[in-house]
Amino acid sequence: MSYLVVCLTAFAVSGLTLFSGFGLGTVLMPAFALFFPVPTAIAATAVVHLANNLFKVGLVGHHADWGVVSRFSIPAVLAAIAGASLLALFADLPVLVSYTFAGQQREVSAVKAVIGVLIILFAGLELWPWFARLAFPARFLVLGGLLSGFFGGLSGNQGALRAAFLIKAGLGKEAFVGTGTASTIIVDSVRLVVYGLSFHASQWAAVKSDIAGLVAAAIISAFVGAYLAARLLKKATLRFVQLTVAFVMVIVGAGLAAGLL
Repeated sequence: MSYLVVCLTAFAVSGLTLFSGFGLGTVLMPAFALFFPVPTAIAATAVVHLANNLFKVGLVGHHADWGVVSRFSIPAVLAAIAGASLLALFADLPVLVSYTFAGQQREVSAVKAVIGVLIILFAGLELWPWFARLAFPARFLVLGGLLSGFFGGLSGNQGALRAAFLIKAGLGKEAFVGTGTASTIIVDSVRLVVYGLSFHASQWAAVKSDIAGLVAAAIISAFVGAYLAARLLKKATLRFVQLTVAFVMVIVGAGLAAGLL
C-alpha cells in the first residue's frame, strides 16, 4: 500500500506541478508521513525533491542567474541548517498529549503537531490569491533566503516563499525557473546532510529498512510524471486540482496534529 500511495502521489504531483501551483515536496511529504515517522518522511521527500530538481536543472540550469542564486542561497543554507536542526530537536521531545480514540491509543508529539500545522498553513498560502500575487523587491532577497531556507529545513515547505522573493529579482522567465531550481538543489543538499547527521546520532533508529526502495520508486515515478506532463499537458492553473490537493493536505495536516496519523 505504501508503494502504491507514494508512487502515485509522486507521479501525479510531479506532473501537476507544471500547472497546479503546488510543489512536489509540499504534497509528497504528507504521503510519506502516512507510512513513516515525520522526520523520516521529510528526509525521504527531500531526496525525491533533490533528484527531481537535478533532473530539471539539466534542462534549465544554464539559464540560472548565479549572482541571484548566491544572494538567495547563502542565507537560505544557513537558515536551512537551523530549520533542520530544529526538526531534530522537535523529534526528540516527549509526547505532548495521549488519548484514546476508537479504541486505540493516540499520541500527539511535538514534531507531528508542528509539521501538521505547517502543512495546513502552507496549503492555505498556496490557495490565497493575495499571497499568489505577493512579490517582494529584490532588496529583500536575503530575507527571502532566510525564510525559505528555514521552512525548507524544518518541513520541506519552501517553494511558495522562494517564488515570492525571486519573482521581482529582475529575472526573465527562463532565468527565474533556472535560478529557483539551482537554489532548491543547494538547500536540499544541505538539509539532507543535517537530516543524515541527525539520523546517525540516533543510530538510524527512526529510518525503516524499506525506505530506500520506496524513495527510489518515488523518484522514478516523479521523473515519469514530469516527462509525460511536459508533453501531454498545457501549462495552466486548474482551480479544481488546487482545491482538491489543498483539501487533502489539510486533512493530513490535521490528522498529524491531532495524533490520528
